[in-house]
Amino acid sequence: MRAGAASLAAVVLALAPTATPAYAEPATVTSAGADLVSVALDGDTMSLRFRGDAPPAGHDPAEVVLGPDGGLAGRVPDGPAFAFLGRAGHPVWALSAGDTGFPALDTTGVRPGAVADDRVTLALRSVDGPGTFTAYTLSGLGAATPLFGNGPGVPDSARLPAGTRTGGVVWAFDAAGEYRLTLAASAVLRSGGTARAEATYRVKVPTIAPAGQSAPAPLEPAVQPNARALAAPKAAAAAPKPAAAPQAAAAPATGRQVISDGHVDMGPQLNGDSWTIRIKDDRSSPPVWRETADVVLHAKDKARITVPAGADFLGKQGDTVWLLPQTQQAGLVWPGWNTQHESVVSGVKGNVTWTLKGVNGPGRFALFLTGSFGSENVLFDSTKPFPQKLDIPLNTHTHGNWAFGKPGLYRLAVQMSGTTTAGRAVSATKTLTIAVGDSTDPNTGFAAGAGTGSGAGGNGDGDADQGGAGPLPRTGAGWVLPALAVGVVLVAVGALLMVLARRRAALRTR
Repeated sequence: MRAGAASLAAVVLALAPTATPAYAEPATVTSAGADLVSVALDGDTMSLRFRGDAPPAGHDPAEVVLGPDGGLAGRVPDGPAFAFLGRAGHPVWALSAGDTGFPALDTTGVRPGAVADDRVTLALRSVDGPGTFTAYTLSGLGAATPLFGNGPGVPDSARLPAGTRTGGVVWAFDAAGEYRLTLAASAVLRSGGTARAEATYRVKVPTIAPAGQSAPAPLEPAVQPNARALAAPKAAAAAPKPAAAPQAAAAPATGRQVISDGHVDMGPQLNGDSWTIRIKDDRSSPPVWRETADVVLHAKDKARITVPAGADFLGKQGDTVWLLPQTQQAGLVWPGWNTQHESVVSGVKGNVTWTLKGVNGPGRFALFLTGSFGSENVLFDSTKPFPQKLDIPLNTHTHGNWAFGKPGLYRLAVQMSGTTTAGRAVSATKTLTIAVGDSTDPNTGFAAGAGTGSGAGGNGDGDADQGGAGPLPRTGAGWVLPALAVGVVLVAVGALLMVLARRRAALRTR
């Protein structure tokens, strides 16, 4: 009987449904604007995470899949700058969104002073995939700097400064398929020990089809004359959320600031019916917002470069220009723009339009973006007619290359406009001041009586809200034609007066 009972129990167990262990497939996320590698140090314990829009604490890289959407197909450019990617013309796929929304490497979770030399080493342990992987940063005009990879001549590790966010990062792959990249972060502690963390990233690379081949991927956003649009980063799929009540902007920080190093952004804020433009100062944690009249950005001589061939929008080949680059460099201010303030994200619908209304300065000004493979997209150019417009999607954070043709003081009349969720049009115009060159005293950029302003905007066209600097004369074709017209009128009036004077003199002698 015992044997029969045992046999019956075995049969029952065999026929009963068995519980299978739960297995969650890694979520597909976007890399646009994300921190691909976010390194943090808690005591002696180091962690390595992927941090996108949500959750704030980030993901274990094993929990997510990057690609195949949201990337960019292209070809290795000709010339030495991108030779580390392989032979010129070879198809490659980049984990980026063209010339906006670049991901970053983040070490802000490692407090400066906590590790030796204030450096974190990020090493590529292994690459399991069908092709070559290379990580690099865009380091200037048509230039790039390899960080790590498994290709010939590419280093397998990079040393990153602690407490910084290295933007403009591109992960490039030269063959379609699935890759598993194992990265390790490490740093020597002040105590003499070593903190380490390791993680494996999973990337799916689609069939690489650059423009001109079958099934091309869109490389650039559509650009209309005198109006440009930045591509909106694709958000990861998520359940719809109820509309949030608009949040009011807090009062700005006070006190004048000359900023010559570190990260700053220009962006709009909404406070009830008041709309304004302020400067987000990321040099402190948490960051603070400042009035534009209280800030002068200083582009030091360290920013000087020589104009290369093919960059006619900057000047003649060999000319010297001052360039604040798209990617952060130590010793240079790193200006960007964003539409990420909570009051804007929750209180505005549609795009925010950035209008450059005029430039007052001793030389040419240009703002342009460098794409993943070195191409340039010029957003603003002071030699072109004003106004010039750029549409920016909500919750966007972007950096570009700010170029100045001569040393001196530049004042940019910038306007930002939008539509509130209640359907009200809002707009404000402010003056952004940049002192260029070591020979330029940045303190002369503070307009008389232009201390901390009220920040009130939303006056319809916003032209009166200049942040204390007053209206700006314009450079470029926008003012050249009116000036010529006035000159012609003055010459004609002078000639007529001379003719009348001669006639009067002739009558007197008769």
